Amino acid sequence: MATELDIRPIKEWLPELNNPLLIAGPCSLETEEQAMDTARQLAKDPRVFGYRGGVWKPRTRPGSFEGIGSIGLEWLKMVKQETGLRVGTEVANAQHTEEALKAGLDILWIGARSTASPFVVQEIADVLKGTDATVMVKNPVNPDVQLWMGAFERLSRSGIKNMVGIHRGFTPFRETKYRNYPNWKTFIELRRLMPNLPVICDPSHIAGKREYLFEVAQKAFDMGMDGLMVESHRDPSCALSDAGQQLTPADLFKMLDKLVIRNVSVDNKQFENQLEVLRNRIDSLDTELLEILSSRMNIVREIGQYKKENNVTALQISRWTELMNKRVATGEKMELDPVFVKILFQLIHEDSVRMQTEIMDAE
Repeated sequence: MATELDIRPIKEWLPELNNPLLIAGPCSLETEEQAMDTARQLAKDPRVFGYRGGVWKPRTRPGSFEGIGSIGLEWLKMVKQETGLRVGTEVANAQHTEEALKAGLDILWIGARSTASPFVVQEIADVLKGTDATVMVKNPVNPDVQLWMGAFERLSRSGIKNMVGIHRGFTPFRETKYRNYPNWKTFIELRRLMPNLPVICDPSHIAGKREYLFEVAQKAFDMGMDGLMVESHRDPSCALSDAGQQLTPADLFKMLDKLVIRNVSVDNKQFENQLEVLRNRIDSLDTELLEILSSRMNIVREIGQYKKENNVTALQISRWTELMNKRVATGEKMELDPVFVKILFQLIHEDSVRMQTEIMDAE
């Protein structure tokens, strides 16, 4: 069921914005010179609306660079005064939030680790109560859409209306080419449940490597996201954190030039009519799929009863392995993604086993 919070559209609090929301800047502010020089270069392109700079950096293990600290807030103020860019940083606790508000920062964002802790989010929300702050919330480290939504609900209860989600990917459960697994379906579910929430993408943290930034950013726009937060450093090779995923401002501008911004809708009757025809065909096929699944489950019930009568276990791993291999091979012949086929039949088989065990447990 959709959740309708009192969230202001980006255009209401940024009426001068004529393109997707783009926030760029270094992963970490390191020196005043680095902060200012990077900002001056980014400010040359009008597509860059905001400047991000990490001041406090929550690191996985101690000993890594954990940020320059509160002095970085002064540098952000200088960036805003000289370039006119909106400025923001990550806040991870109540004290950070108080200091950032006192410094007059335009944007605060809650990081993935903090979003995963309702206690931390509530502490931040309590400090923000009664302010007109703009708050962005990154997805939690695990693909838990309810936890992500809960952060926005806590902020909303504190009166915050300028809210934006940041999709930055999730801790991977297996090896992937990306640093964080995109798991786009979680973004889709958030968009379904909170349709009035603006969401931007952080391709830097999804990709983890410069060479993948464009493809992730383009995917984000293809999915209808409202903008990007990209890490940009004047000299990434010298960066004290996340050097491999940052772009120079010049390379960022080149990437922006290549990106294709998709429209959510188009004022073209012929297009809309043809789209409706194709969608009706999908609706019909989806109904057939459900009818086939229903017929399959009826057979599963018969099998469950037959196994019960003959005292045979619901799960037979040899049959499961044989089924999976055959289905994936058949799917590949039909030009279906083997990963998709595997996940689909895992879900179908898991529910089949559940149904059979319920039959066996019934008196």
